[in-house]
Amino acid sequence: MNEVVTATVAAAEPFIGIPSSVWRLRSDAWEFLGYATKQLAAAHAPEASVNGLPREIRRLLQLLEAIEMYWAFPGHRHVTQLRQRVEAGDYRGALELIEPVTRGFARLSPRAQERESSLERDTPGAELPAAQAPAEVRPRFEVLIVDDMSATERDALRAEMLRQRRPADAFIYELTIVSSVEDALVAVLLNPDIQACVLRPGFGSTTRQRLGHDLRDFLPGFAGEDIAPLRPIERILGLADKIAQLRPELDLYLVAGVSIEELAGSLTRRFSRIFRREDSLELHLSLLRGVTDRYDTPFFTALQYYSRKPAGVFHALPVSRGGSVVNSKWIKDMGEFYGLNLLLAETSTTSGGLDSLLDPHGSIKEAQTLAARAFGAQKSFFVTNGTSTANKIVHQSIIAPGDVVLVDRNCHKSHHYALMLAGAQVAYLDAYPLHDYSFYGAVPLASIKAMLLDYRRVGRLEEVKMIALTNCTFDGIVYDVERVMEECLAIKPDLVFLWDEAWFGFAGFHHVYRRRTAMAAARKLEAAFKDPSYTLRHAAQVKELYDPDTNEPLADEVWMKTRLVPDPATARLRVYATQSTHKTLTSLRQGSMIHVFDQDFSHLNEEAFREAYMTHTSTSPNYQILASLDIGRRQVEFEGFELVQKQADLAVSIAQAVARHPLLKKYFRTLTTRDLIPEEYRESDRPMPLRDGLAAMDEAWRRDEFVVDPSRLTLYIGLTGVDGDTFKHEYLMDKFGIQVNKTSRNSVLFMTNIGTSRSSVAYLIEVLVKLAESFEDEQAALSPLGQRAHAARGAALTSEPRPLPDFSHFADRYRRDPHTPDGNIRAAYFESYKPGSCEYLSPAELTRRVAAGHEVVSAGFVTPYPPGFPILVPGQVITAGILAFMSALDTREIHGYNHELGYRVMTGATAN
Repeated sequence: MNEVVTATVAAAEPFIGIPSSVWRLRSDAWEFLGYATKQLAAAHAPEASVNGLPREIRRLLQLLEAIEMYWAFPGHRHVTQLRQRVEAGDYRGALELIEPVTRGFARLSPRAQERESSLERDTPGAELPAAQAPAEVRPRFEVLIVDDMSATERDALRAEMLRQRRPADAFIYELTIVSSVEDALVAVLLNPDIQACVLRPGFGSTTRQRLGHDLRDFLPGFAGEDIAPLRPIERILGLADKIAQLRPELDLYLVAGVSIEELAGSLTRRFSRIFRREDSLELHLSLLRGVTDRYDTPFFTALQYYSRKPAGVFHALPVSRGGSVVNSKWIKDMGEFYGLNLLLAETSTTSGGLDSLLDPHGSIKEAQTLAARAFGAQKSFFVTNGTSTANKIVHQSIIAPGDVVLVDRNCHKSHHYALMLAGAQVAYLDAYPLHDYSFYGAVPLASIKAMLLDYRRVGRLEEVKMIALTNCTFDGIVYDVERVMEECLAIKPDLVFLWDEAWFGFAGFHHVYRRRTAMAAARKLEAAFKDPSYTLRHAAQVKELYDPDTNEPLADEVWMKTRLVPDPATARLRVYATQSTHKTLTSLRQGSMIHVFDQDFSHLNEEAFREAYMTHTSTSPNYQILASLDIGRRQVEFEGFELVQKQADLAVSIAQAVARHPLLKKYFRTLTTRDLIPEEYRESDRPMPLRDGLAAMDEAWRRDEFVVDPSRLTLYIGLTGVDGDTFKHEYLMDKFGIQVNKTSRNSVLFMTNIGTSRSSVAYLIEVLVKLAESFEDEQAALSPLGQRAHAARGAALTSEPRPLPDFSHFADRYRRDPHTPDGNIRAAYFESYKPGSCEYLSPAELTRRVAAGHEVVSAGFVTPYPPGFPILVPGQVITAGILAFMSALDTREIHGYNHELGYRVMTGATAN
């Protein structure tokens, strides 16, 4: 415990530090206070064990006095009482104040518990519904009040709002009261329990608190100009806008003392409701109603209700109501394992009154509407068989045969199959390679612009329909989505965007992450296009990009060097995002969503989208998956901000442990932004921005073309002499039960998520230490011959590998012209169905023919895992570089390659 004490006290400062880690510091501080006061309260405690503890307690109390003013529980007053007892030497009394806090950070203080029990006991005629019996703890949240008021006024306000409580209230809330704009912003950054904000006109501008350098650096850039000189209504609107940027899920209310009738019309979009000061009951009811609206889960609730109804099953599901299970002599263990509720909730789309996924009009439609609100979309659609299907739905709804689609060659294989099915002319974009680690980054904006300009130059730009990119990539590379769409629309105003956010579904619930999501970027651009100043910016740029005499665009080089501004009068925002909810948020496996922000959806794509949805969606969708999507949406609206902040912070703590531990850093290294993003794509130069604080992360995510998701950790393991695939299976999974998704030749990818705990992080670090110790022992025991073999293995993993192959090109017969790269993979794919059109070539024979100058064309997809993208697609010409890369792979799994027969190629394209 002494080591923990030392670390905790060393981290403690008398001001608020990095917001992303305050949750850990706050928890550790309270835990240490409990330990220290218990030691001091023990009469028999040895002097050595308590030496210096009073001084360390005072330091932590100073820290908590700064932090707890932003929480209702335990709150600043609780810390003040604690300090008084400590200064009086009443350590037993101090311990009585600490223990309720350290017991899992209980959401409700003993004082509030007594008030609630008293209220329910003393209210005449009060009757509680069965679901809210006094013994059941109701969900609790905090309400932020922003107003500069005296302590007496604060107590009066708390007492007034407490009087409004009723036993039948579904929720309990406490008030957190701050006095300034800066305090309000700090509160919503630090305190995830805040679910609503009430602004009152009397608030000030700056805080009286001593803030850490991170907040001091972040707040001025975020808050903008000082609002103190502004008119009261402008100050209120300015603060409301800033809170909404940080936490858009929060309900905002205004309590005004002036004529609210005149204010109401201009403030409706920013505030849920406006009140006069005396309307405390209406404010109370509105606070509860706002939380109730987010708490509502229409489909999950309907499914629960259905499962409790008696029914007679005369349709095609024997498992429904548990009929084929609970009375079975042989499979009763199925019911025991999964539970009766799962079986009671099984039903058919055509029965039970639960709404139809294919034609929703009731609870599923309501649930999807709530999902759209939560994720910032115009429309959201549930998908029960994964994002592979979601991608196919979007592609089929947008693309007609012959449309040109620009797509990252390294995207998920579902895109390639969808493009084949749709009959698209596919133009592959190459991501920048990371040769040292044997995987790719993302597609540079310059490459995208250059390809669009190529199509414009040859007169084929009108054929380009859509671009599909992966944001973020498996390895955590994140695009500047807003800039990509803005510059592309400047070249082609009606371009459709599909952002595959399979691994980024959580990003909409943190203010820094959110700006790089498809839906947030689309909304921001929509607002920008309506701003008159944006029209002026575009008009000014036209003079730089077009010849004034001919009105023809200037050379492509000029366009490439310019940050392009689209014409807001002609640009159309048609943006789609597919997300694997089950990968990064709470959902059963294969639960995914499609989010739509398409200004032309109703008249250009609604019918086609419905048909594509019908094509790829089962007529028997799994209702448990749908219900989990509904409940998962509720979770992120209430605690997504907290959970996303924690998952990123925990990842940073792992990286710091690897960097600081003397044995770990001998064998492992966490790859940083400098490793994963070439310098030309970065303006900032922080290796791990979040490690340096919120302000550093915010700067990088505003300025850099690419950033790295801090919750992804690519661990470089080349110095161990063990390749990534072996390290994953034989060391992590088989020995210690550590599960990971992805490896490369010399790296392993670890991802924290919203379910990651501090205990699991500690276990991972412990496992890595044990592995490093085993490597030490193994090397110490090696003979000279064994040492040479180990050195050779290490050299193979750390030396320069075979270069990653870019996409070669399509065979001429699948291309439309020699000046643009698109090819028809559908034609090539189905040509292989014809008898005699294909043959198998062994790697040796194929290498011989390619070396001899023969053009050999792939008849199918060849996808090695890792790296997980198709090295070959139908119609692609096979090159020596591709074969060299494939020969160097030591992966266990290659889709599309027959280990006995070799590569399947077109027979008609192997002659000179």
